[in-house]
Amino acid sequence: MHDTDSCARMLALDSLAKQPLEEMLHSFERECEVAFEGEVYVARDNGAVFRRERPNGRRRKLDAEWTFGRFNRHAGYLEINGHVVHRIIASAFHGPCPSREYVVDHIDTNRQNNRSDNLRWVTRLDNILLNPITRTRIERTFGSLEAFFENPGARSIPNLDWMRIVTREQAEESRKRLLAWAAEGQTGRGGSLGDWLYKPMPKLWSSPVTGSETEPEHNDTPSLTASAIQREWRTPTEFPQCPAAISDGGVASYLARLVPGVVFSRNRYGESTVVEAGIGPDGVLSVVCSSPSGVKDWSHAKVFIEEDAFCHESGGTFFTRDGAMKAHCIAIGAPTDAYQDSIDDYC
Repeated sequence: MHDTDSCARMLALDSLAKQPLEEMLHSFERECEVAFEGEVYVARDNGAVFRRERPNGRRRKLDAEWTFGRFNRHAGYLEINGHVVHRIIASAFHGPCPSREYVVDHIDTNRQNNRSDNLRWVTRLDNILLNPITRTRIERTFGSLEAFFENPGARSIPNLDWMRIVTREQAEESRKRLLAWAAEGQTGRGGSLGDWLYKPMPKLWSSPVTGSETEPEHNDTPSLTASAIQREWRTPTEFPQCPAAISDGGVASYLARLVPGVVFSRNRYGESTVVEAGIGPDGVLSVVCSSPSGVKDWSHAKVFIEEDAFCHESGGTFFTRDGAMKAHCIAIGAPTDAYQDSIDDYC
């Protein structure tokens, strides 16, 4: 494929990938105008804002266009010209800030979910004590609320790269899962936090024998390695470095074998060699591979123990190394700042 053809293909994919976000901008139920910090905005209950042009003033870059805001990598919030969008939305739908002691609480702790029903004005203390999701995250990180109040800077809250702009349906599903996690201490098995929060909820089906409702089976495929299971991975594959049996520290012993350059997987379409591997805070092994195919030459996989076998779950394929490394960093709880934005961020 010529370079010009490749660029045209990437631009076309980039354009197609941005369409859903454009559709989300205009999917709303309520819209109202609000004055905020010397500006006038129109706000939608889906978290989008539209800044009015200043009378008799020059038109600015973000005037008179709908946006969810631009992501601030340091704070994790969406902004428009230095104003955090969540305060604009909260002011529009829940009234002005009651006093300087109040902050906006993202109920599901997703700082990019600025839907009006996900925001509320609370004091800083209430933000911790009244939100079960925030409280549980702090307790898991610090051991107790007392330890947090004694020295809030002693530890950092785990990686927040799972956050994203969401639809109403995604917001409802993720909040249910987070509340269940806060109440029971249970999370999904395998995958990154984002995978667990935002993948579609499994549909129940009725057994023709018993009539009872159960969850469908995982999308598993037989592996060519006896001690391995494949998930979301259709082609039967061999995993040469996979330990022959489960033992104490099984995932760690697997990691020790995954030095850069060794073959991680092999099937009828070719081999994937290890670029980088690591274990996340949830105990899941994350692996980035070079997988030459002529289109998407990079891949990501997650490995964890399930039912006395090493479950190998596909984490996707990528056009760029940076795209695959971002997925890896998210899985192991590492920052992604070192990797540039690419077409993979929109696909």
